[in-house]
This record gives sequence, structure tokens and C-alpha cells, in this order.
Amino acid sequence: MEALWQSYKVWIITAAVVIVAVLSSIFVVPETQQAVILRNGKPVTVVNKFHPNEDFGQTGAGIWYRVPLIDRVVWVSKQVIAVDMQRQEVLSRDQRRLEVDAYARFRVIDPVRMVQTAGSMDRLEEQLRPILNSVLRQRLGTRSFQALLTAERGAAMHEIRTGLDKEAREYGAQVIDVRIKRADLPAGRPLETAFTRMQTARKQESDTIRAQGQKQAQIIRAGADAEAANTYAEAFNKDPEFYDFYRAMQSYDTVFSGKDDNSSFVLSADNEYLRQFRGTRR
Repeated sequence: MEALWQSYKVWIITAAVVIVAVLSSIFVVPETQQAVILRNGKPVTVVNKFHPNEDFGQTGAGIWYRVPLIDRVVWVSKQVIAVDMQRQEVLSRDQRRLEVDAYARFRVIDPVRMVQTAGSMDRLEEQLRPILNSVLRQRLGTRSFQALLTAERGAAMHEIRTGLDKEAREYGAQVIDVRIKRADLPAGRPLETAFTRMQTARKQESDTIRAQGQKQAQIIRAGADAEAANTYAEAFNKDPEFYDFYRAMQSYDTVFSGKDDNSSFVLSADNEYLRQFRGTRR
């Protein structure tokens, strides 16, 4: 064995150096990663770069090469990454303090710019988080508290996402979505005051709706009564004598059908009130 080593020592060392050089120059790029190759600190190429609407498996991932000891590979994720923003107090447009808990989702679409501005994915998240918090605070400051509880919230979130995306583009990232997990009033007296104010506002609103309903009911009832009176007038004007008889019968029924059986009425036979009993109007 020693004789073999002495005879082929140079070849064995050369083969070992070649194998090490080949292994150090070849690397595998997975589908979920982008590889930025830096030469002397400057990017020379990007392997498996993100392209929108590109079919999975057709992006250039796989075996790649680099120059050993000269080239350096920086890995950049192609996946969508979620960043939890710090829970913070925001002053809304109607001067209400809100405790907002939100998160944003982004992906890197320009890995070269990301490497030049941040250097790595960890540092990118560290730099984006305060920027996202600042933009979120500014945008929510232009909205009222009620806007975050109604359908207007969708428009507010779209505006916030647009503002965050504009800032993230400076780092080669694209903000895909922004969501507010919670937006609460601070605990304590401000919260109780807000609840009281909300209850008062809802009571005023219900009173207004009830008053408008009563007004409409009175208008409808008055119209119906007027229409009924016109109908009765038209019907009775066709036979005034029958109308006089009908009204007299109603009056007799009201007066003489009382519940007290001990009641007595003393009237003269020629009393005008009893004319209908005499079978004549006079």
C-alpha cells in the first residue's frame, strides 16, 4: 500500500483536489429558493428567479455551479412570508385611541435589490417591520373608528396594502395582503366611555326611526280616514233620508242599550229625538 501511495501520490492528491473543487463549485437550488451569486460582492446572476404566473418546475431550479473561493451564494425565499406587526396604539381620525394588532404577507420579487438593500432574509424582515408599522399607523390615522367596523374597512385595507407595497418595493419585496387581526379600544375608562357613547348614539338612532315611523303612520291614517269620510259622504248623499234614519238608529242603540237596567228615560211623545219611532220625520 505504501508503494502504491509513493507511486501514485501526485495523482491521488490531484484527484482529491479536483473532487473537492467540483463539489464546492456545484450546488442545488430548490424550487422554494432563489440563489443570488455574488462575485467580489457584486451580483452576477440569479438562479430560479421569481416570475409571476410561471409554471412550477419550469423556473430554473436544480443543479448549478459557482467559482470556488470567489463566488458566494445568498439564498432568497420564493415563498410568501408573514410578518407580524407589533401591537401598537393608533389615533384615529375621530381622535380615538385604538390598539391595533395586524400582520402583512409579502414575497421577494427582486432578489438582487433585496441583497443590495438588506443583505439577507432575516435582515429584510427586521427592516420591513418598523416601516410597515409606520405606514399602518399613518394610514389608519386618516380613517375613523367606525370605518374599521363597517364595509368601508375593505377600502381602508386596500389603501394600507397599496402604501405598504410602495415602501416594500424599495427592498425588492411585494406586499400581497394586509390584515388587521384586532382593533380594540384601550381597556379602562376610555372603553366604558366609548360603549356609553355607542349606546346613546344607537338609542338616538332608534328614537329617530320610531318617530319617523309614527309620522308616516299618522299621515297614512289621516289619508285613510279622509278617503273613508269621502266614501261615506258620497254614499249617504245618494239617500239623505236613509242616512238620517241610520244615524238615528245608531244613536238609539247607544242610548237605550246601556248596561244599567235600572236607568229610566222620561220623554214626551212628541219629542223630536223620538221622531223615527213615530214613523215620520216630523
